[in-house]
Amino acid sequence: MSPSQPNPLPKLHLHTYFRSSCSARVRTAAHLKGLTLESSYIHLLKKEQSSPHYTDTNPSASVPTLTVTEANGNKIVIRQSVAILEFLEEYFPSKKLLLPPSSQPAKRARVRELVNIIACDVQPPTNLRILKRVKELGGDDKAWAKELMEAGLLAYDKLAAEYAGEYSVGDEVTLADVCLAPAVEGALRWGVDVKGLGSGTVWRVYEKVRGEEAFLRGDWRHQGDTPEEFRVS
Repeated sequence: MSPSQPNPLPKLHLHTYFRSSCSARVRTAAHLKGLTLESSYIHLLKKEQSSPHYTDTNPSASVPTLTVTEANGNKIVIRQSVAILEFLEEYFPSKKLLLPPSSQPAKRARVRELVNIIACDVQPPTNLRILKRVKELGGDDKAWAKELMEAGLLAYDKLAAEYAGEYSVGDEVTLADVCLAPAVEGALRWGVDVKGLGSGTVWRVYEKVRGEEAFLRGDWRHQGDTPEEFRVS
């Protein structure tokens, strides 16, 4: 059985948290590809990610973690969201692809550029463990998060203004959009004026994708562990 044509489909199990933007990337990509995810919920505020049981699986004590169980019982564990996104592209080539074809290397690089702005410049310095440390050191965690999110999204906006069609890169949804949407959700929660940012491209693309089914199903309001007061049916 070829890994490019898995038959039957492997079981996909995601360790996730409703408000994790990194987990939302994977959830959304899976929905776009029509892949079924089984979920286990890791409550970050209760520090469940630091339990010995979980860190045996993910030494980074972070979410998401994807476990793929193939038909022969072989397990593949992947622990970083961008690695998971690229794995899904390569393992399921017959499903909807979220990177341009290899015959368009420049366009693929543009998607990856934007993905990495979110994954390297926006999310890491504003995640829970960093904000907690900023506060412990006497800093203003809210001002820190808002400033860094705004700067990263402004950089994204400047490039996307050049690359975008209907979506961040051209007229097809890509991994860039999958990463952008939860980043914008997070920025809005921290008070960033995303609508007024730069050329308006980030906001326009976000408005385009936010109502699409896969993005709705992947967002923080529609998860099994979303608290009732935040849940949207």
